Amino acid sequence: MPRSTTTDPDIQAWLDHLRAERDASPHTLRAYRADLGGLASFLAEQDQGLRDAKIGDLRAWLSRAGHRGRRLAPATMARRIASVRTFYRWIHRTGQLEQDPAARLSAPKVPRHTPRFLDVDEAAAVVEEPTQKGVLRLRNAALLELLYGAGLRVGEATTLDVDDVDLDQRLVRVHGKGGKDRIVPFGPPAADAIRALLNRRGGQAGPLFLNCGGGRLSSRSMWRIVRDAGAANGVVGVHPHALRHSCATHMLGAGADLRGIQEQLGHASLSTTQRYTHVDAAHLLRVYRAAHPHARTEEDDS
Repeated sequence: MPRSTTTDPDIQAWLDHLRAERDASPHTLRAYRADLGGLASFLAEQDQGLRDAKIGDLRAWLSRAGHRGRRLAPATMARRIASVRTFYRWIHRTGQLEQDPAARLSAPKVPRHTPRFLDVDEAAAVVEEPTQKGVLRLRNAALLELLYGAGLRVGEATTLDVDDVDLDQRLVRVHGKGGKDRIVPFGPPAADAIRALLNRRGGQAGPLFLNCGGGRLSSRSMWRIVRDAGAANGVVGVHPHALRHSCATHMLGAGADLRGIQEQLGHASLSTTQRYTHVDAAHLLRVYRAAHPHARTEEDDS
């Protein structure tokens, strides 16, 4: 009989480690749980457990991991390989497994796509004309203004509480990736929209963005709010990351430096900021020459 994979203590112990030691996000933990659960089910069909796997077993699972004969997208394949490699690296380093069967697994190269961004008029149309009525319209306006005005990730917006917002200073404390908080400024339109929302709610504390039942608004609902606002204003296919990317792009176009944009968006490395703002070589050169004391030639100074 195949082994049961209802509860695998190795997977649970690994997820607990990621949660406690690396402060992994719930989204990451769900993806890792699904990936390792799929591998465990595959191995159970061969009457094996996770600790019995060899590299051939892992490759066989990955080759079978598509849906209805279709190959997995490179990004999905890369994530599954990362899940397996991280799991087996941990179980090997903690002395629970003599050899790491995933050590020689290599991930496919994932093409890097520049996310969509809106021009200034499109962004204004989406942000200034939200859908729905009453307090829901006020909520949607505040959300859209903050996603665009502060460049927040949708996951960061879901965690915001009223106490995280300083309307006088126009600052918001953002709980970013890896448990790293940062203070992010936002503009007067976002401040006005948030103030209108809170006045309507009577200064209620707790989550900043509420659903119809009074609970915290989910990321899925935020995606729908952004999409609907775009569709209602003739901008099809808008999503929260497009507003975040537009924030960075418009800041750059107005003369903001890359380091400032990096801090605003909460990127760990400047290379990520450079990619997300699709900076061309000519603009990078102009930024460098304007900022670095050794970048100017004698002709520039003449």
